[in-house]
Amino acid sequence: MKKGILIILFFAFFSNSASVFAQTEPEDIALAPDDYQDAFYESLKQKGIENYDKAIASLEKCIKIKPSDAVAYFELGKNYLSLKEYQNAQNAFEKATELNPKNKWYWLGIYDVSYETKNYPLAIETIQKIIVFDEEYKDDLISLYMLTNQYDKALVAINEMNDKFGKSEDRDRYKLQILSQGKYQNAEILNLIDQIKKNPKEESNYVNLIFLYSKSEETDKVLDIAKQLAKEIPNSEWAQVSLFKGYLDANQVDKAIKAMNVILSSSKIDSKIKHRTLNEFLIYVNKNPQYAPDLEKAISYFDNDKEVDVAKEIGKFYHSKNQFENAIKYYEKDLMTNSDTDLETNLLLLEAYTQAKQFTPMTKRAMTMIEIYPSQPQFYYYAGLGSNQLQQFKNAKTVLEMGLDYVVDDKKLEANFNIQLGEAYNGLGDAKKKEEYFLKANELLKQKK
Repeated sequence: MKKGILIILFFAFFSNSASVFAQTEPEDIALAPDDYQDAFYESLKQKGIENYDKAIASLEKCIKIKPSDAVAYFELGKNYLSLKEYQNAQNAFEKATELNPKNKWYWLGIYDVSYETKNYPLAIETIQKIIVFDEEYKDDLISLYMLTNQYDKALVAINEMNDKFGKSEDRDRYKLQILSQGKYQNAEILNLIDQIKKNPKEESNYVNLIFLYSKSEETDKVLDIAKQLAKEIPNSEWAQVSLFKGYLDANQVDKAIKAMNVILSSSKIDSKIKHRTLNEFLIYVNKNPQYAPDLEKAISYFDNDKEVDVAKEIGKFYHSKNQFENAIKYYEKDLMTNSDTDLETNLLLLEAYTQAKQFTPMTKRAMTMIEIYPSQPQFYYYAGLGSNQLQQFKNAKTVLEMGLDYVVDDKKLEANFNIQLGEAYNGLGDAKKKEEYFLKANELLKQKK
């Protein structure tokens, strides 16, 4: 951008140079009477030492000698601008444009005044006239549209400039700001589709379109665009999304794994796509367990993922398939990688230990969790269950009686406590207590029904 949103004054460029005016209208000065020339250069001298009032007085002499001299009016406007006498500056610049409407610098004088006074409607009107001379000033127009919240016009202008001059950092930032408001996304989607048709080898258009589809959770469209990208630019990281699925469907597992690792390690690819990729590979590994080591490696890419607890979710997947050994492995991995005291993960792990009949680690973890969550009855239950299975009946009795006090409004859990207490007393040889707790458990189960 030639000026940009933070560039305020064009006139500063000219404040120390008389050569510009000689270049602008050389014949006006060369043919001027000596009095005019003396007054003009006196004005430049006074402006150079910031005596703007004296510079203005000299320029008024020039105008008196040559009333149709656009250069003198332009200089007059600049001096008034330096004094922040904005209306006088604007009047002088406007007179210069009347005398010579084809000089873009004169229009830029008006633009400087309008910008500094925040008269954005006038700034937009003026910059549109300057664009006729220099189209790159459309970047200034974009900035003005952004300032005045005319995002639809800004988006059109951004796309025109990108198409003609290539992308720029400022335009990309503006576009991102505009597209954060959903109502403009459909227009941009159509623009990107059109750009892809015009230039199918430009990767950024595919990526931006994928981003928009991903943001609106249109995953199927993401995959369609990724497939199209893979055809045109096979080496693109985003192309691997489509290639991975194609390889997996074709049972070309080595190629699929290679593509998956590119996807998961990429800083460009959206996390939702990464999770979907991992999930598809997980389903494949469930049927083809020989690739479990590759799944382990894939999961490691998510160790610092704050959005989804990947290891836990994989543990739940295996849990739902009654593959408790695998579930245990991923629950333990999750507890090692993240919080070792996560309540949900520990309860899931204890359930998986129970189903897998791994009573020693189950009892040990349950006893540890009692220290951390002393009022959580489930941990007492698992500690008692494990102790009974390990024939540690005295420990089972003690921990179950302690935990039973914390059971509130949960008939099933209360019944299970009583069953385990019956088992503990049975192991201790107290048949009467055994029957007492079993009968109580039976009554609770009937109440639950």
